[in-house]
Amino acid sequence: MPTETRRLTFLLLPTGIFFSAFFLLPMAKLLMIGGSGVKGWSAYTAILTDNNYLNSLLATLGVGLATTIVTLIISGISGVFLQRHKFPGNALLVSLLTLPLAFPGVVIGFMVIMLAGRQGIIGDLSEALGHDRLVFAYSLSGLFMGYVYFSVPRTILTVMAAAEKLDPRLEEAARSLGASPWRVLVDVIIPGLKPAMISAGAICFATAVGAFGTAFTLASSIDVLPMVIYTEFTMSANFAMASALSFVLGVVTWIVLALARSASSATVAAAA
Repeated sequence: MPTETRRLTFLLLPTGIFFSAFFLLPMAKLLMIGGSGVKGWSAYTAILTDNNYLNSLLATLGVGLATTIVTLIISGISGVFLQRHKFPGNALLVSLLTLPLAFPGVVIGFMVIMLAGRQGIIGDLSEALGHDRLVFAYSLSGLFMGYVYFSVPRTILTVMAAAEKLDPRLEEAARSLGASPWRVLVDVIIPGLKPAMISAGAICFATAVGAFGTAFTLASSIDVLPMVIYTEFTMSANFAMASALSFVLGVVTWIVLALARSASSATVAAAA
């Protein structure tokens, strides 16, 4: 074996061991357990044939997609503005926006309850204005609010880092050629941010569809796949179905991340 090959093998060996021990072997075990139940290997198709599982999957993907879109819009606008406009208190504002990074999902769920729960601030305000008490913390709307709050800090830092690398000369050239602010945004700024936005959006989506702590805190009437998996595992002791659903959710998330990685790489290559 050539010296260079031996050196590369030696360097990659720890990564290979870690990848096998903490990903390949657990996923293989999960796959086998999923096919060992009463349903057999048909447990993997039950997510599409059983209405309860299917509705849970659709709700999970829907709230994940909505969270991703809203998060990217908020983070895109805020991130570019904060990066390009330095003002007194800028650093403090960025620190406050990233504060949720320190909170686990359970704490964020509790904050949503304090805001939109039965004794929440929004309910107090709606009653003070003469309307019925507005309570939506224990629904998909509350979960969506929690996920956005959880995702914006992670995405806004990525956008700010990407905005810092944008070449201002391209924008100046576009303006000198008569481009309107809207055309500069669409033709220069957004394409420049596109790779970062795709990567951040994929991570945001993956986090939203797999998050458990926030959903568990707000679980009165929320039927998303992580909660279904938890119920199958703890309440029904249906380990096979819980494993099959976990495996399917993991594969769906992996596909989204892989597609995002491919799209991001293609965007960078086209820009180059």
